[in-house]
Amino acid sequence: MPERFDMTYRTADNTEERPWMLHRALFGSIERFLGILLEHTAGNLPLWLTPTQAVVIPIADRHLEAAQDIAKQIRAVEGRVEVYEQNEPMRVKIAKAQSAKIPLMLVVGDKEIEDGTVSLRTREEGDKGSVPIADILGVIEDARVK
Repeated sequence: MPERFDMTYRTADNTEERPWMLHRALFGSIERFLGILLEHTAGNLPLWLTPTQAVVIPIADRHLEAAQDIAKQIRAVEGRVEVYEQNEPMRVKIAKAQSAKIPLMLVVGDKEIEDGTVSLRTREEGDKGSVPIADILGVIEDARVK
């Protein structure tokens, strides 16, 4: 690079020298790699890499406390989770999670609270039915980067 830009400097004895130039593009390389990865996967990152692994969607306001408890359990196994607390219809919350490409959507209602389960929707396969919370915790724990 110093040759391309015809770079020189004056030394203490007043002679011209060409400088040594070290170049490192560590951050640029990472940014390019992440850009390629996002483009290649269309934003559908694997569970271990996605910023938000799961979202808990309470059906009604009365299910919010149970949703917070499920999120707390997921965080205990080092999972990355959000709770959709907005007062919006469930279909809107699910659509938001789908557009954000969140891999696991956990719907919580009266039946799920009573059974100790969640109604699981995945990004790729849609509705998977009721699943025990322990199974969800296991999936998230297995996906953890070790």
